[in-house]
Amino acid sequence: MIQIFEFAILVIVISASGVMAPGPLFAANVAYGLKEGTKAGLKIAIGHTIVELPLVILLGIGVFSLESFPEFRIIISIFGAITLFVFAAMQIKTIFLKKELTSFNPKQGPIVTGILLSALNPFFIIWWLSIGFKLISDAMLMWAFAGIFIVFILHIWMDFAWLGMVSFLASKNSKILSNRNYKILMIGLSLMLVYFGITFLIDVMAYPQSKISI
Repeated sequence: MIQIFEFAILVIVISASGVMAPGPLFAANVAYGLKEGTKAGLKIAIGHTIVELPLVILLGIGVFSLESFPEFRIIISIFGAITLFVFAAMQIKTIFLKKELTSFNPKQGPIVTGILLSALNPFFIIWWLSIGFKLISDAMLMWAFAGIFIVFILHIWMDFAWLGMVSFLASKNSKILSNRNYKILMIGLSLMLVYFGITFLIDVMAYPQSKISI
């Protein structure tokens, strides 16, 4: 029970950095939220899920096929740590360079927008191929194939909660979405990414020395 609780915290905190990151999906969500309120965010989350679930399953299948590769977990741990550091730096840079949180004029419906802005977002794909792949691998080590869906559930609820909340606040013109508050939140999450990147590297050092020959 403690194991899954600790893993849940890990997935939730790391996922928050991707879910709450500034970008086209966030901007579109606010734009739709101004018109449709909470349901707009939930529709965008559905579109996002349509892309995300098949990707997570494919990555889980990839973990199975790579288990026979001795240095597999070492490599993804190092790659995941480096990616966390890069994402943290990029997020901090982005929130200080952008003057406005949104500048998006959506033309498609929210579900289609959720699909397109997820499938065509290179950062979304890179996140899952690096950080997400590491989380899926760790989950499958503990819970086998069920680990794929444990990671997905721990991650996806945040998309619905965050996008729904943001679209609701946008419809109310809430000051909670002010640039200052948002920047503070993202800086905090970025620092957490750095912390977990360090823990990934510490995990690598915990592997038997005979396996670290990359």
